[in-house]
Amino acid sequence: MSMVIDLHAHVVLEESFGAAGKYGPELSSDPKLQEFRVGDYAIRVPYKDSVFMDALKRVDAMDCLGIDLQLLSPNPLSFFGHIETEEALRFARASNDAMTKHIKPFPDRLLGAASVPLQNPEFACEELRRAVHDLGLIAAYIGTDYGFPLDHPKLDVFYQTVVDLDIPLLIHPATNNGIRGAADERLARFGLDLILGYAYEETIAVASLVLGGVMQRHPRLDVCVSHGGGTATFLAEKMDQLAQVDPAASESVKRNGFGHELQNLWFDTHVKGEVAATALRHYAHEDKLVFGTNLGG
Repeated sequence: MSMVIDLHAHVVLEESFGAAGKYGPELSSDPKLQEFRVGDYAIRVPYKDSVFMDALKRVDAMDCLGIDLQLLSPNPLSFFGHIETEEALRFARASNDAMTKHIKPFPDRLLGAASVPLQNPEFACEELRRAVHDLGLIAAYIGTDYGFPLDHPKLDVFYQTVVDLDIPLLIHPATNNGIRGAADERLARFGLDLILGYAYEETIAVASLVLGGVMQRHPRLDVCVSHGGGTATFLAEKMDQLAQVDPAASESVKRNGFGHELQNLWFDTHVKGEVAATALRHYAHEDKLVFGTNLGG
């Protein structure tokens, strides 16, 4: 019987609270619905006594859902992509230490992904090596906005480190940057920061990796983008059309097509609706689609 592995599940680590100094993170003490603060951004959430913070409750929920193994990722609201490097590094270290303690009681059920201060690639490499070699975490976990695109040449040292460590890189968006919420205030209504904002960030991430030549420069990089890569598969034909006349687009896309190059990426299948699922299945490599529940979200 095959094992059910869930690669999209977040955890809130109390021992990391306050590790980024004035930026938090911070959780209010209301027993039912707390306020989670990161910089000037705050959201009302029921984190306490939930699967987000209680590993035993999570494993019980996994049993009910038939999930054998789950990879836990840090809370995407706490990427801290635009704060000072020292605070970002301090938080990443605290988060990774706390992640290790959180999963330790359930080694056969829970695995952990590492936070990194990607605004400083050298620091990110150093912390990722510590998280893997010393703490036993098995993946790197990053956001989409660090003030520069994900195909920036200064990130090549980080991508090569991921390859050298032989671990996957998971990419998940957020619409807060560690200092404040979404730059476009129109996203604050109707949950658009989660619906449109996340898809926007994921699509830019996919475009940067493929059109920016990251996958061409690092063919052994295993990178998985959340929520089916946003709208990248829906827009694949338009991406390909424009890439053919854009001198900045990677040679692999010009030669093989954007849709073909999407098959170098992994995607989790946590998408909503059959239209999105059909587009994802049409372009993604069938062996690079992974199960994700966003358990607790």
